[in-house]
Amino acid sequence: MMINLDLSKVRWSVKHQKEINYDIIVDENIFDPQNKIMLIGGRKKNSRRFVVVDEFIYQLNYEKLKSYFDENHVKSKIVSFQSGEKNKTVENFIRLFKELDEFPIDRRGEPVIAIGGGVVTDIVGFVASCYRRGVPHVKIPTTLMGYVDAAVGIKTGVNFNEHKNRMGSFEPPKAVILNKLFLKTLPTRHILNGLGEIVKLAVIKDLTLFEYLEQDGAECIESKFQNQSGQEILDLSIAGMLEELQPNLYESSLERSVDFGHTFSPILEMQDVNNLLHGEAVAIDVAFSVVLANIHSLLSRSEQERVLDLIRKLGLPYYHQSLKPELLWESLIERTHHRDGLQRVPLPPAIGKCIFVNDIKYEEIVQACNVLENLYSQHG
Repeated sequence: MMINLDLSKVRWSVKHQKEINYDIIVDENIFDPQNKIMLIGGRKKNSRRFVVVDEFIYQLNYEKLKSYFDENHVKSKIVSFQSGEKNKTVENFIRLFKELDEFPIDRRGEPVIAIGGGVVTDIVGFVASCYRRGVPHVKIPTTLMGYVDAAVGIKTGVNFNEHKNRMGSFEPPKAVILNKLFLKTLPTRHILNGLGEIVKLAVIKDLTLFEYLEQDGAECIESKFQNQSGQEILDLSIAGMLEELQPNLYESSLERSVDFGHTFSPILEMQDVNNLLHGEAVAIDVAFSVVLANIHSLLSRSEQERVLDLIRKLGLPYYHQSLKPELLWESLIERTHHRDGLQRVPLPPAIGKCIFVNDIKYEEIVQACNVLENLYSQHG
């Protein structure tokens, strides 16, 4: 008996929902061998850990790290990594990948550990996502940028072809361990670098956070966020980030309020990658975007000035020599590709509020550039 089967109409559908579950844990005693926190997510004894550490933290804490794993009967390979956006490259990704492969680790029970700022956690997370098509990893941020932004989500990546994070993946960590004592060792400039992301969040999402920054921001910089107000600002920032990220971890929706400050900053940062830090570029983008929001008849002049006053008061930059209309328009076009054909630019109609705009014109970018250049000429 012959069966006539029309192969053009055969179709199989595959559906699967992956559970994502990781904890963000505050622990300020991570180097104590009696504290098993750094062994979270894997076998705790008679196992191995591949550990990538920011160079500065490596110099300060190598012996403590080595003793921690030795006393817990864990074989470790501790690798130093030089921070900085210029080192977030494919070449360094391959170097770490090769060192991991030569160690090596088991696929499930021996998480890779990243200890450092956003560059370290991003590149190590990317290595973990690719090694054997995915091994677990744990992130321990040591900078304010990592603490409130880079480490708490699931995005990983490296820069490629002069584009920021052009190669990367979504890879949830096993855990994120937060220890604000690391912030005490940061230069003030790197405190301000992380503060750029906090200001971004406040302007687009959280008026209460904005008011905290107006009232206590300078004191928090001075104490490097070790004071009570600093803790409250850190907690509000992380809660605000997670409120946005958790329902949209894989960016199924491309309208993301936390993309505020990230429409024009990527191209500014990559134009001056040796000198301009990520949070500094974000602060400049925030300043430009609130001026653009005013020009676009969204944000009042008084609220524009309130934001710019805060940026200046905190000592963040709001202008850069690369802030030219042609370059910013190029960045907007690139972001439009990234956002699937629409501009989807998050702008504040009021401090703490967000709407998405798809009709920004080149002439408005020219106007906003002129406004900021004039302000910079007046204030320096």
